[in-house]
Amino acid sequence: MQRHVAGRAVVISSPSGGGKTTLIRRLQRRFPSMTRSVSVTTRRPRRGERQGREYLFVSPARFRQLRRAGELLEWARVHDAYYGTPQPPVEEALGAGRDMLFDIDWQGTQQLKEKGRTDLVTVFILPPSTRDLERRLISRAQDAPDVVARRMAKAADEMSHWAEYDYAIINRDIATSLIQLKSILTAERLKRDRQFGLSEFVKALREGR
Repeated sequence: MQRHVAGRAVVISSPSGGGKTTLIRRLQRRFPSMTRSVSVTTRRPRRGERQGREYLFVSPARFRQLRRAGELLEWARVHDAYYGTPQPPVEEALGAGRDMLFDIDWQGTQQLKEKGRTDLVTVFILPPSTRDLERRLISRAQDAPDVVARRMAKAADEMSHWAEYDYAIINRDIATSLIQLKSILTAERLKRDRQFGLSEFVKALREGR
């Protein structure tokens, strides 16, 4: 008897520079069937970002339109810009049994929790130190010094929400953190309530079929 596994809404959060984007990309390379939720945002694209790959870049007016129409699963204001998750692609992927990766902050995570989703798995990525976090933000050379300073000032508040998550990973090394993240996802997929048809499968075993 074939058993199907329900898709999971996997939230990965961290302060800017915590390493979540790198982890998500490597996780997708390891598990191509995983789908990354592409958020809409009102911020300007950074160097190397493409429309529809990292984000769907929209105007503030378009963002407000999506929000009023109820087309966003969650939304939040982060660093003077708005971010939100389009609902249709998420529900389509989960309905097909595929895992959906969310790169969102604690505000969006709280909104998903408030909706009472039973398919939600939340992971918070912590930096090994404040100094290391600042070094990562500077070395990626994507933001002006004043922007880096604002992100560092906000990091303490973001990290204060770590205890609201199911799991926490201290990202001392990307390779080790990736192994830990894959272990979390494997364990979640083996939970009884995530495996459709498991009761029927065990019944058949007991009946000698």
